[in-house]
Order: sequence, then structure tokens, then C-alpha cells
Amino acid sequence: MGPDQALLYIVATPIGNLADMVPRAIEVLQCADLVAAEDTRHSQRLFSHFNIDTPLMAYHDHSDGKRTGQILQRLEQGQTVALISDAGTPLISDPGYRLVREAREKGIRVVPIPGACAFVAALSAAGLPSDRFSFEGFLPAKSGPRERALQELSSDSRTLVFYEAPHRVADTLQAMAEIFGAEREAVIAREVSKAFETFQLMPLGELVNWVRSDSNQQRGEIVLLVRGAERRRDNALDGEAQRVMTLLLAELPPKKAAAIAAEITGANKKVLYNWSLEQK
Repeated sequence: MGPDQALLYIVATPIGNLADMVPRAIEVLQCADLVAAEDTRHSQRLFSHFNIDTPLMAYHDHSDGKRTGQILQRLEQGQTVALISDAGTPLISDPGYRLVREAREKGIRVVPIPGACAFVAALSAAGLPSDRFSFEGFLPAKSGPRERALQELSSDSRTLVFYEAPHRVADTLQAMAEIFGAEREAVIAREVSKAFETFQLMPLGELVNWVRSDSNQQRGEIVLLVRGAERRRDNALDGEAQRVMTLLLAELPPKKAAAIAAEITGANKKVLYNWSLEQK
């Protein structure tokens, strides 16, 4: 059988409540020739609940190339393989990228089976703007790189979404309060879909104190969501854009100067042009 007959399924599994498992996912896992799982011991509990007896193989992006090759060989033989993570949608801060990439390069069909995803569920119920957002996954574990990453995001106007480990959540919120500002709104979404599901919306300065005062909020699976920075609502230009425009206006008419300055600084051409007229 050729690779055109092989299928690699990317199967979402529940992030907590097993009733969230979609029927199609159960069917695919029951009918596959092999299931590649992040942690076979963890997945065995899911299999027992849904009476799935398909063979399991451990697979992680840190697995050696031999394991990836074994799975690809099964696919090239025409077998059906399903990839699952410990919970939620594979490849969303979970293993799978290398396998999916190499499967596609070999012409093997990759089929997603949609289902639970922790950050999407948290975003839908957080009460923060969701028309534009950026999923950032896990921040660096060490304080220095974490703070630099947050600095780079400090002016982003999109809602920012992070995963965080429970033992780091208080320190991360503290860093966010210092870098984003204590008044910036944020949400901690903890244990989504589980018995102790918690959503708390507060300014960052208050939220970090709330989390530090209750050790229960430093347990389980955690999603942090932060409102984006306020967009500038006036026509003010930053100092660099004004400097560039001043230099160009000494030699060029306003319209031409604005066009060139827009390419150099990234500022809006119309705003640059209007600024030049105000200087006369």
C-alpha cells in the first residue's frame, strides 16, 4: 500500500472532563493501527474509560529520530496512526511538530480531529477582547529571559494568552504587573473543565496578591490572559518619526517626505503628512 492511502490523525482529547471527548475521536482511536502518545501511562486511563485497545507507542518531539522513523515507516506501509498528547490538542505547546512535518513531506495525509484546547476554552470565557489575540505558550522559566520576553510584548495591543506552571504563576504575575503595569487587566483560568475550575478577572497588581494569598490558586493547569496595551488614539508621532520628518522636510515637499518617512519608521503616512502641515 502506498503513502497516499496512509492517514496520520491529530486527535484532540479532553483537558479535564472526559465527557468532552468527541465521538469521532473515540472512533478514530478505536480503529487506528497505532496511537502515538506523549505519555502512554497517562493515555491508558483514557483508553480504559472508552474501551480503546489500540496499541500505544510513546512519542515526544524529544524522542530520537529512530522513533519518528518507526512511525513514518508504519504510515508508509499504509497503516493509520493517531497522535495524541496528554490532554487537549496536540502541537499546541505539546509534541508533534516534527512528525507532522515529516509526514507531509512524504506525501502522507494529515487529518485533524478537533476537540478541546485549554487556551481557546479559557479565552472564550475570560471576558477579555477575543477579536485579536496572541497565544504565547509557556514563558521562559528563568526570570531574566522571562522579563525580556514580557518587555517585547508590553506594547502589543492584542490580548495575550500564556500557559504557566503552577509553581511559577505568582512570580510570572508579579513580573507582568511590573512590566505591563499593575492596572492592566488579566485573568487566571485554572483547571478549566475540571472540578475546581476557577476564573478570576482583576488588575494585575490585585491578581498577583490574590494568587499569593491562596495556595490553591497555585495548583493545577493554568492559563493566564492579559488585556492588550491601549492603542494610541491621537496623531502624535514618537521622537524618532519627528526627527526623520524634520530632516526630510528640509529637502523635500511634505507629501514626498511623509512617504519616505513612512517607509523608514513604519509610521502612518497620513499622520506624518498632517504633522508636517502643523509645523508650518
